[in-house]
Amino acid sequence: MFAAGLENPPKISIVTPSFNQASFLEATIDSVLSQRYPNLEYIIIDGGSTDGSVEIIKKYEKHLAYWVSEPDRGQYEAINKGFAHSTGEILAWINSDDMYQSFAFRTVASIFTELPQVEWLTTLSPAFWDWYGFSLGYCTFTGFAREAFLDGYMFPPGYKGARGTPQQESTFWRRSLWEKAGSRVRTEFKLAGDFDLWSQFYRHADLYTTPSPLGGFRYQDKNRSLSFDDYVQEAERSLEEMRKSVGLSNTIFKKMKTILRKIILRLYIYRIPGISVLTKPILDYQGLRIVRQKRNTPQGYWEIEMYKFQ
Repeated sequence: MFAAGLENPPKISIVTPSFNQASFLEATIDSVLSQRYPNLEYIIIDGGSTDGSVEIIKKYEKHLAYWVSEPDRGQYEAINKGFAHSTGEILAWINSDDMYQSFAFRTVASIFTELPQVEWLTTLSPAFWDWYGFSLGYCTFTGFAREAFLDGYMFPPGYKGARGTPQQESTFWRRSLWEKAGSRVRTEFKLAGDFDLWSQFYRHADLYTTPSPLGGFRYQDKNRSLSFDDYVQEAERSLEEMRKSVGLSNTIFKKMKTILRKIILRLYIYRIPGISVLTKPILDYQGLRIVRQKRNTPQGYWEIEMYKFQ
């Protein structure tokens, strides 16, 4: 038995887009296959690498459901191509320089199996690695919520008071949600395709979180996502499209609320006795966190906890 309650574990489809990342690709593949998940569908879409990546892929091809190495128009086209070949109930992609935690698939499968209302899931404890794969530790997010997303607080930290965006390496979703969102990552985005996908998901379902680390991002000198300004410009465009689609453009009221929120946080007004009650409606969001109950017994189970965060 793979895990309690997982006698018939759901199929997980993982796609890895890759192009000339031979220095890191094998570690990524190992982080997927070493989970020994019994119902895994692993797909690698290589963009025609010439650095030895193909030889690495061939080394593991008996464990792959599908792979190809051919020129494409970038990462997001490769991801779409990979998911078009997938059949799993649970989906995710991991880039060819990033890695999963060793218990990620077991955790994800258990949560999705026990809690059918969960359509997508991410971690509150994203991990980070250096060039060699040494751990740089974890950061802690207080929470995610659709309202916070619409308010512009789910951008990378350091952007206009934002608290962080769901880590792509640690986010999983059901095929049914993927289909509702159009069954694709939009290729008109070059860097913020993940942010735009979260935007599409939020139109259909709430995001649930777990304190359990699931994956990690590797810092290396060719990271595309380190082009911070370009990423933010694309993310802003995606967010404004979502706001308009739900009838909530960046109005004067919303701008004033954003300014007021920043003032309250920057000046620590919320710490003044008697004032915190007044600031809570401006600062607080409601999150959905999945926690483990009866954790010290064989009868342990997952439970959804609604909570407030800032």
